[in-house]
Amino acid sequence: QVQFVQSGGGSVQPGESLTLSCVASPSTVSIGAVDWYHQAPGKDRDMVASIDTAGQIKYTHSVKGRFTISRDSAKNTAYLQMNFLKPDDTGVYFCHGNIKDSGLWRSYWGQGTQVTVSS
Repeated sequence: QVQFVQSGGGSVQPGESLTLSCVASPSTVSIGAVDWYHQAPGKDRDMVASIDTAGQIKYTHSVKGRFTISRDSAKNTAYLQMNFLKPDDTGVYFCHGNIKDSGLWRSYWGQGTQVTVSS
């Protein structure tokens, strides 16, 4: 089954860090551009960071200087390093991107991972 599988997340205190991972499987596929989305409780899903195959990166204003998106194409993996976390960063984080399988590109979402920032 072609999919993104997420890991990482958890509960931390304000100012602490977390790293999220998003791995495409099976190993025979390739990944294209990957985005990370944040869905706060009761809110819509908003994109917070994106990285394309050339390594071009974009961040939403609220995470600039705190979050770092990266990718390891050889491992079909994207990462979101989150530093100086704030309570407003609480929510479910989803990766989203394109996966190439058998010559075809399709868009997929990860299963989501909970991040809770609270003192």
